[in-house]
Amino acid sequence: MNGSLYLASRSPRRRELLGQLGLTPEAAPTDVDETPRAGEAPAEYVVRLALAKARAGLARCAPGSLVLGADTALAADGRILGKPADREGFRHLLRRLSGREHKALTGVALVGEGLEETRLSVSHVFFRAVREAEIDAYWATGEPADKAGGYAIQGLGAVFVERLEGSYSGVMGLPLFETAELLHAAGFSILRGGDA
Repeated sequence: MNGSLYLASRSPRRRELLGQLGLTPEAAPTDVDETPRAGEAPAEYVVRLALAKARAGLARCAPGSLVLGADTALAADGRILGKPADREGFRHLLRRLSGREHKALTGVALVGEGLEETRLSVSHVFFRAVREAEIDAYWATGEPADKAGGYAIQGLGAVFVERLEGSYSGVMGLPLFETAELLHAAGFSILRGGDA
């Protein structure tokens, strides 16, 4: 393994997920402009932001460091679903997800000296029909605030998920398959018996 590993995120979920791989990276949180560009597809958006976060994190780290960045967005009808600003925005968002499919996209980037690699995870999430009373009750828990798409699959939001095709960890914010592939290529040994 080359250099120290940093995570360009404040997300406790991403740290926990990396812990499942036996990794405890240092934090290198960054602030990047997350405004989508005009005409930018959701897949392009999350990969661009993951790379921007990793690059910004690397600029703050010692030479020889590796920085992992990630970004997750939900999309329906080819459009990014943002974080709900308030209760009414949340109601509108969950009504839009109710009884249908949406995509959870996560871009992952690993950067270091002479290294910039990215991966994309796309999962299809199918919501059951959600009743109005459930929408209000879920908002009252506080869980949907500041969540992409207004729900947390690892929390109470899971009761709305009828089925998932793709990566559970990707919907949470860090797809472990793609992340492990990036780290393995950079020399980290994760369940490979040390063969880098």
